[in-house]
Amino acid sequence: MTSTRETEIQNLKEQGNTCVREEKYEEAMFHYTHAIKLDPQNFSLYSNRSFVFLKMQQFHLAMMDALMTIQLKPDWTKGYFRKAEVEAQTFHFQEALQSYNKALSLQPNDPSILQAMHRASRSLLKDERADQQIPWLGAGVGIILGVIVVISDYVFASKPTLTHPLLMALMTMSVAMIGFGIAKGFRYFVKCQRKSLLEPPVDLYDENKEESNNADPEKSTEKERHPKYSKAQARQRFKRGKS
Repeated sequence: MTSTRETEIQNLKEQGNTCVREEKYEEAMFHYTHAIKLDPQNFSLYSNRSFVFLKMQQFHLAMMDALMTIQLKPDWTKGYFRKAEVEAQTFHFQEALQSYNKALSLQPNDPSILQAMHRASRSLLKDERADQQIPWLGAGVGIILGVIVVISDYVFASKPTLTHPLLMALMTMSVAMIGFGIAKGFRYFVKCQRKSLLEPPVDLYDENKEESNNADPEKSTEKERHPKYSKAQARQRFKRGKS
């Protein structure tokens, strides 16, 4: 009986692996999930499904499976590598480097881990450079727009309002600061969007359930007012009512 179950698990795993090679990730996910139901302690199945979820851009589920892989097999390199891959794909480069380092400590000098770390390091430097440069780029665009406003006021207005050099400079600097603030806010928005990539999806079922309760509060209070009775209690109450 046990050998039959193990054979079925192995067959499901191989079918999932075949689907991954053919880039049929949804089918592979179903095969791995079926195998996991038969063997919930099989860490390699969670690792494989984490990879599949990552390819499907289901980042939260990919991370959950990577963490489960680590929990079941803390001394296995691939669990930390899977976690790092999810973090790198969701722009959490600092965390990804820490996970890659953990994987490397378990399997030193592994070329694939070293290559992935190099890629994550470059992405981190590029991201930090963008944090520094983009706000100043916005300020530069603001200066150009400020100069255009000053020139337009001088050339096209019948009575220019920005006649004093100090007013011209203040106008230019004000627009530049607005550009800086907009660019800074844009980077903050991007960071928030990236953080949300690993958040669990919204449970619409619970929300709908709550809405239905809120929509008809009289029914819910009525249920609270009238407790449930057993069949014997109901018959007894019926007899009393008739008499």
